[in-house]
Amino acid sequence: MVDTLNAAEAAALLQLNVKRVQALARSGRLPATRVGRKWLFPRARIEALCGVSHPATASRNGIELSARNQLRGRVRAISGDGVMAEVRLDIDGQELVAVITRSSAQRLRRRVGDEVLAVIKSTEVMIGRD
Repeated sequence: MVDTLNAAEAAALLQLNVKRVQALARSGRLPATRVGRKWLFPRARIEALCGVSHPATASRNGIELSARNQLRGRVRAISGDGVMAEVRLDIDGQELVAVITRSSAQRLRRRVGDEVLAVIKSTEVMIGRD
């Protein structure tokens, strides 16, 4: 049996309005199943979207995310002082820089040369010119 969340529980976990969660489910952008008039969300998949990982719900083959903007690359450099860390990745010859908390960098235990997955979630992209 799959452990599920109702719309209110999923909304609380995702920090979204219940109506927004229902709309995302209806459009297929959020994993869910409609049972009668109620939406049910697979707990493991919703927790994965939030970065929550529990041994009972983690995938044995890695992570499964709904985000489509996923890039595989290698760690080129890690640096950081204080609270934040800068992680430089090489993705097919292009550099991508991620700024994450130092505690996250330590928890991931990545080293220079390790393969990683960069997941990009952005609400806007700006392009400019001189």
